[in-house]
Amino acid sequence: MTAHDMPRPDREFLLGGDLTIDRLGFGAMRLARSGLQGPARERQEALAVLRRAVELGVNHIDTAWFYRAGDLAANDLIREALSPYPGNLVIATKVGPLLGPSGRPEGQCEASGLRELVEENLTTLGLDRLDLVYLRIGGRSEASGESIGERFEALAALRDEGLIRHLGVSNIDQAQLAEARAIAPVAAVQNHFHVNRQQDPGLLNDCEANQIGFAPFFPLGGGPDPLDAGRLEPIAKRHEATVPQVALAYLLARSPVMLAIPGTGSIEHLEENMAASRISLTADDMADLGAPR
Repeated sequence: MTAHDMPRPDREFLLGGDLTIDRLGFGAMRLARSGLQGPARERQEALAVLRRAVELGVNHIDTAWFYRAGDLAANDLIREALSPYPGNLVIATKVGPLLGPSGRPEGQCEASGLRELVEENLTTLGLDRLDLVYLRIGGRSEASGESIGERFEALAALRDEGLIRHLGVSNIDQAQLAEARAIAPVAAVQNHFHVNRQQDPGLLNDCEANQIGFAPFFPLGGGPDPLDAGRLEPIAKRHEATVPQVALAYLLARSPVMLAIPGTGSIEHLEENMAASRISLTADDMADLGAPR
């Protein structure tokens, strides 16, 4: 890799040591439906969002085979909209959760079942190898502290076979990250984190020390931890920006390993989110938002 090819720390990250991605990507959770329980999207609208995302420079898309609403699935939409894929596009996916009768993730797959889930992702995305596969632990609750070794070993074996390029872990704590790293290299962590929710800064510190990407889910708030708009609004006014844009700009400024993956099913919101990369928060802005000094 030449100096010209090296990633720019303000905008790019070298994932796994060999994939340069923009640190502002796209999350596919809201492609098939609005939120975890909302109505299904219009197929053509979702396809248009994906194509516009790539036009705007997105080269990191985060998905999962269980992002679906009935017959409308994020992986199928990604393949239909973007295949054959641009050469610089990195697609990350997650395995571990199983769909329950409600159609939402309600259980966890054992190690023996992970191959089937990986192969399902390969088929639905139309790929021979997955760029990044996260082992997602648990449901929507906090990291449980359970051992992840057997399941991560199963994914590492699939990596050795060539089905996966890089491995990640999601919804984990520091001990679980250490357990995974003792088995195989970890390229990225995906945990619940945003400007008003930073309960485990030690995990982010570990990622920074080891050049592991950190991709927050719900980067614009969600569930029991919505954004505190009152804190963000004065900064948004200073920058002539929106509250979501400031929340994303905060993440990008918070750490050089942060990989923001906001999701939407709206082109308008997509364009708003992508414009956040042009906002440069000051040291005073970051202090007002509670960033550690």
